[in-house]
Amino acid sequence: MTHLRQRMLEDLQLRGLSMKTQQAYLRAVRQLAEHCRKPPDQIDEEELRQYFLYLKNGKRASHSACRIALCGIKFFYERTLQRDWQTLDLVRVPREQKLPVVLSFEEVRALLGCLHRPRYRVCLSTIYSCGLRLQEGVHLQVPDIDGSRMAVHIRLGKGGKDRYVPLPQRTLELLRSYWGTHRHRVWLFPGPTRLDVPPTQASGPLSVSGVQRAFKAALEQSGLRKRATVHTLRHSWATHLLEAGVSLRLIQAYLGHASPKTTSRYTHLTREAEALAAEAINRVMDNLVW
Repeated sequence: MTHLRQRMLEDLQLRGLSMKTQQAYLRAVRQLAEHCRKPPDQIDEEELRQYFLYLKNGKRASHSACRIALCGIKFFYERTLQRDWQTLDLVRVPREQKLPVVLSFEEVRALLGCLHRPRYRVCLSTIYSCGLRLQEGVHLQVPDIDGSRMAVHIRLGKGGKDRYVPLPQRTLELLRSYWGTHRHRVWLFPGPTRLDVPPTQASGPLSVSGVQRAFKAALEQSGLRKRATVHTLRHSWATHLLEAGVSLRLIQAYLGHASPKTTSRYTHLTREAEALAAEAINRVMDNLVW
């Protein structure tokens, strides 16, 4: 590791950014250096300007990729090198206002029914029924399940925040039944082991990539044509709660959203909202004189 990379890593750690964000920012600076074919501290402001133009016009990078590149590079030059460059204030990446993909109850049931390995079926069922992020679900530990309060303790979720989410009775039964098949002292979803190694000796939880592959295979087998990912289960859960009459403020707390604006987008996705809108539009059209 070069001195510059180590210094930036230390600055990121001092800023309290998550490991995932640290890796993304370091990768952004590395990609800049590879594009310019020189160490990042030897790149001048005009070269930096041309790199951002390349991302937008040449590479046609996505909004999220451009945003990560800007944040990582901006941190490196302003914080680590302490350079005050106007280009870094000039570059802006507009936020996209996309609505998430949502599955109906029937579609969720069909998808989960296509998961044949118990570890993936129970893990993804828990992610849906508790509205968890993928990392949160995979890393659930035995002490996180509070059967007396019927709640799941999410430790150090996004932004380093703890929260509790409701635990459905059926999910508790699934977890207890599945845990009985491996009895790992720490992980609810221990990773697979070799044939000569008992499940209790698994060194860590299921891999995120393994769960993603299982979801993709189940999605294809189910015949659903929606562009769904594991995170779609979380969006679907929030929408289904809203349709069931749960308050938006409570859903916000369950999801761990810092802003109610983030949660409010689910109001556009409920069947009730769509039905009311369609009814109003139809009334308007019926009263038009042609």
